[in-house]
Amino acid sequence: MTTNAAAATGKARFPRQIRYIIGNEGCERFSFYGMRNILVQFLITSTLLQHILEGTERELAAKDLMHTFMIGVYFFPLLGGYLSDRFFGKYNTILWFSLIYCAGHACLAMFEDSRTGFFTGLGLIALGAGGIKPLVASFVGDQFDRTNKHLAKLVFDGFYWIINFGSLFASLMMPLFLKHFGASVAFGIPGALMFIATLVFWLGRKHYVVVPPATVADPDSFSRVIRTALLAEKPGQGRMGLWMAMAGVVVAAASFALIPTLGFVIAFCIALVVLLVGVGGGAYMQLDRARGVHPDMAVDGVRSVLRVLVIFALTTPFFSLFDQKASTWVIQGNAMTKPEWFVSSQMQALNPALVMILIPFNNMVLYPALRRFGWEPTALRRMTAGIAFSGLAWIVIGGIQVAMDNGDPMSIVWQVLPYALLTFGEVLVSATGLEFAYSQAPLAMKGVVMSFWNLTTTIGNLWVLLANAAVRNDAVTGNIAATGLSTASFQMFFFAAFALVAALVFGLYARRYRVVDHYRKV
Repeated sequence: MTTNAAAATGKARFPRQIRYIIGNEGCERFSFYGMRNILVQFLITSTLLQHILEGTERELAAKDLMHTFMIGVYFFPLLGGYLSDRFFGKYNTILWFSLIYCAGHACLAMFEDSRTGFFTGLGLIALGAGGIKPLVASFVGDQFDRTNKHLAKLVFDGFYWIINFGSLFASLMMPLFLKHFGASVAFGIPGALMFIATLVFWLGRKHYVVVPPATVADPDSFSRVIRTALLAEKPGQGRMGLWMAMAGVVVAAASFALIPTLGFVIAFCIALVVLLVGVGGGAYMQLDRARGVHPDMAVDGVRSVLRVLVIFALTTPFFSLFDQKASTWVIQGNAMTKPEWFVSSQMQALNPALVMILIPFNNMVLYPALRRFGWEPTALRRMTAGIAFSGLAWIVIGGIQVAMDNGDPMSIVWQVLPYALLTFGEVLVSATGLEFAYSQAPLAMKGVVMSFWNLTTTIGNLWVLLANAAVRNDAVTGNIAATGLSTASFQMFFFAAFALVAALVFGLYARRYRVVDHYRKV
């Protein structure tokens, strides 16, 4: 493998090795979405939840398992990013975690009737998929330098397009394979695609630009600057930042007392959120105290990361809405009228199909038109609008649920409109945020910062688990009943309001955010 970028030419061009990464991603996304999009449908009807009564409680249990799995998928990027940046580099980390990923798929195919075997498979997939998640997009970015960085946005959009190409066929086919051929086949096909994905990635090994990991501890690393900022004393000034960080640590530790009532996953995620807020906020308050001990460039890099983490945090409500199309919307679809051959989880194919249309439409039609009218669709403006569109989607889906609660038969075709709104929001948030996260990350911290971008989905799924836990409380359900709405429709309108408020706050913060450029030099 070469470790140097190709020499700059007079005319910038796409790096040829991108095709291996794109091919790998298309197959990997087929495998992931093929498995994920049938997971709730399988759990509701399988013997794995036979100890739970039929009806709403089983549906809630299936939702909890799916969103817990998603929390794992988007938490393990922290591990993958750390191992890549500190020890093994992106290529090796992606390859090794891909093999774990393949083993997880094999477990799902072989142990459909075994709770231990099946849930072990889900755990291995969460570890494997999560481990590579922050690295593949970052690895794409490493193939560019400042001579062709203007092409990177097109590649990131193409990267996102191929993700949805794989997801489209997985969403159409796997529900039918589950229905007609059983779980072993339906979970086995995604496993075969993951093996092909790993093989394609390995075939490009001699062509990649490989940025080596920081094998020697960086004295000016992110964590060291944070520690200096928190511990340094300054004559005549207090240490409110340190007290805030310590309070975060104490409250995070106390969060584990919630395990008996909310379970380990929710308690752990709450502790993680509190810890990030306490330590990050405290360090930001005292960050200038690290100057003199660390170079200004390192301190400014940490400040940039902490500021972008606020952007990430404000996108979490979007992901709490987006991931429920694979759970809440599938369960709603089960109660809607549809052709006998159609499976409600197949509606998820609308999402990738619309993405493949909207990405070129936005780039070639919508964004140029907005520029002609004098409005520049910057990354942060697009993300603000995307969060708002997700809220609109949930207002529509809530209205459908109200009609169903009133006894009106609703065709599953009615879900097309909320899918269109949610997908438009996804293109504006996810496709944009992927490139934005890479561009804002200092070179030495790209893997870790991309991990934090993926962590937004973990926190988004935490909000879903908390909402599900709340509706198991009699006092909460009693108050919901007093509104005249069903629990399902109330939750839908609650999430819509959650996203709209988040969009407002995001837009206000984005107006003061200073965008930086951390692409690799030639």
